[in-house]
Amino acid sequence: MKKIIYAVAIAAIFVTSSCTDYLDTTNLFEKDLENYYKTPKDINESISGIYNALYSVKPLGEEILVANILDETMLGGGGAEDLAGRRIDSFEDPLDDTYRGSWTFSYKGIARANALIEKASQGDYSKYFKTKIEADNFKNQAVGEALFMRAFFYFRLAKMFGGVPLITTISGIKDGPRATITETFAQIASDLKQAIEILPSTAAPSIPAANYGHANKWVAQAYMARVYLFYTGYMTNIEQTPTTTLPLVGGNTLTAANVTGYLNDCMANSGYGLVADFRNLWPYSYVNTSAGRVVLPWAAANNLAWAGQDGFTTRFGSGNREVMFAQRYSFSNFQFADWEGQTNSICQFSGMRENNLVPFAGGWGYCTVNPSLWNEWPANDPRKEGSIIQVGQASQGTAAYVGDKGYQETGFWNKKYTPLQHGSTTGNRPMFVQMYGRTDNTDMLSHAQDFIFLRYADVLLMHSEITQTATGMNAVRDRAGRLAAIPYSLDAIKKERLYEFAFEGLHWFDIVRWGDVKTAFNGTANVRNSGSDAVYRVTYRPETKGLLALPETEIRLSKGKYTQNPGW
Repeated sequence: MKKIIYAVAIAAIFVTSSCTDYLDTTNLFEKDLENYYKTPKDINESISGIYNALYSVKPLGEEILVANILDETMLGGGGAEDLAGRRIDSFEDPLDDTYRGSWTFSYKGIARANALIEKASQGDYSKYFKTKIEADNFKNQAVGEALFMRAFFYFRLAKMFGGVPLITTISGIKDGPRATITETFAQIASDLKQAIEILPSTAAPSIPAANYGHANKWVAQAYMARVYLFYTGYMTNIEQTPTTTLPLVGGNTLTAANVTGYLNDCMANSGYGLVADFRNLWPYSYVNTSAGRVVLPWAAANNLAWAGQDGFTTRFGSGNREVMFAQRYSFSNFQFADWEGQTNSICQFSGMRENNLVPFAGGWGYCTVNPSLWNEWPANDPRKEGSIIQVGQASQGTAAYVGDKGYQETGFWNKKYTPLQHGSTTGNRPMFVQMYGRTDNTDMLSHAQDFIFLRYADVLLMHSEITQTATGMNAVRDRAGRLAAIPYSLDAIKKERLYEFAFEGLHWFDIVRWGDVKTAFNGTANVRNSGSDAVYRVTYRPETKGLLALPETEIRLSKGKYTQNPGW
């Protein structure tokens, strides 16, 4: 109604002056499906809008943080009043709409992708380019990215909630029923397949730096493998309906051989590869350089040097050939009004509670690390100290750590995504604030670390798992620290994925698809709850089938078309 009133008011102004001028003038105040998607500028703006839907403003209900909390390698943690995280960790639904942020933002992204796919596919952009080939490549890139992102959002929803409503056109039914899991994954796989087929085969080093963070053909190929592994594993081990194929819309399927072909192409032609030292993937490897002196002796002793987070050509660091797809935060304008969407809140949530140290600053104390992971992790694997902060260690800058500030404290914290700081002329300030020349010193605005969704190491490990061969797995082990080559086994792959991707939001979905979620929560851990000794114990509820509760608001709005997931 507001739009109609505004348009009528504008029309009245023009009618009083010149009806002819009004009818012949493009409406500059309203962009709609009829006058938009006409130029490359329109298309690029639309693509940005699709990616913008990644930035959920309710991180506690967002996929990555929730996956870390649910995983057996991490505890809920937080302060005495932070019950929501610990309830998620205990397989309880803290609120009616705990996960609605992921639901609503995913569907925002899907709606924007639908519009671009439909309108750009019909567009002719030849007049904006020197050749028709250039125009076609531009269109295919745009539509391919939108197809990938639609698949990305549906995959996020499916991992969290199972089958969901499928809306794939602008005019598609918005209040339809939930699709089945198989129907949902068929749509995901079909979108990825089409994206792979139309996206240009441009090697990653030749992709313009301005497009870093965007999806490309190689990212779509890798995600097809990820989708294949999750679907076939989930159906086999959770739904108890064994399958080795991934469905497509229309009835066809993709086999392990098909998916292996995608991975082979990615490995041979993408230009991606492994960073020489696993620890150089994470910003703590840059903190000494940023500070201009040694503030993290352990990093200096191991000659760490950050690869950076802007791809092959990076503003800071030496260049990163391993990160394939990431959620970017380094471009943020650091506005407090929307801090949750503009800063990597995983760092804020999982930082050490009320410990303002150098270089590991304080956060809210969620996601404490289960000591069982530290104890079982082989000491000769550099990824152990490369992933976990151990308190009370001078070499780690944690000698002055003071415990008993929060719940479920274990003495171990996430090192990959954590607040970093060092001295400045005005005292200790967040590292990223100083790097990017920001003036705001607010802790919650300081986390400009990009979140990595996909690394090339995953391509190698997925290839080994699907082909049941050891080559990719042993390449990852060799990079980790010249670890000895081992024969392929599923158990070996499980351990490598745990050690390589700990705290990156992947392991929870791995143990779900493997069916290991049923037995992963049998142990206990000694913890401190605000100064008191306690025993941590969680019991997984198999009736949930590894899925989360649908937002109650969405169930009510559906007027009976959605039913709540089992166990909730």
